[in-house]
Amino acid sequence: MILRWLTQRADTSRKAKELYGSVVTAARQPAFYESLGVPDTPEGRFELVALHLFLALEALRGKGPAAEGLVRRTIEAFVIDMDDCMREMGVGDLTVPKKVKRAAAAFYERAASYRRGLAEAGSPELSKTLRGYVYGGSAERESDAAGLAVYMQAASTALSDHAFDVFVNDGVASQVLASATAKRKVSTT
Repeated sequence: MILRWLTQRADTSRKAKELYGSVVTAARQPAFYESLGVPDTPEGRFELVALHLFLALEALRGKGPAAEGLVRRTIEAFVIDMDDCMREMGVGDLTVPKKVKRAAAAFYERAASYRRGLAEAGSPELSKTLRGYVYGGSAERESDAAGLAVYMQAASTALSDHAFDVFVNDGVASQVLASATAKRKVSTT
C-alpha cells in the first residue's frame, strides 16, 4: 500500500515536471517576442510562462483527483523554477522567498483574470487584461495584446482536444500561434 502511494507520487511528480517543461517550451516560441511584441525580458518571459501554465492547468480542471494531484505538482515545479531563476539572476538569498511568494501570487491573480477573460468570448476584456500584464498597459501595444488574446482563445479551444504536451510537442501550439499572428497581420494592414 505504501509502496504504491510512493510510486504514484513519484509518477505524478515526473509528469508534472514534463508538463511544466512543455509550458516553458511553449512560452519560448520566438513568434511571441518577434511578431506579438512581448518584451524579451525576465518579466516578459514570466508573463508567457504564467499564461501557458494557466492554459495547461485550466485544461486539467474538473478531470478528477489524479488531475488535481498533477495540478498541485505542476505548480510546485513552477515555484521551484521561479526560485532557481531568481537565484541565477543574483537575487539575494534572504529576499528570494518573498519574491517567489509574489510571483506565485501574481500567477494566481493572472489566472483569475484570464479565466474571466476567456469566459467572456468576444469581449475585449481578455485583450485589455493581457495588455495590462504583458505589455505594461501600453496603449501602443493594443494590437499586440489583441493578437495574444486571439492566440490564447484559440489555444484554450485546442486544449479541449489535446493534452498540453501534445499541444506543444506535436506542433499544435506553433500552428495556433502562426494562425493568431497571421490574423493580426491581416487586421493591422
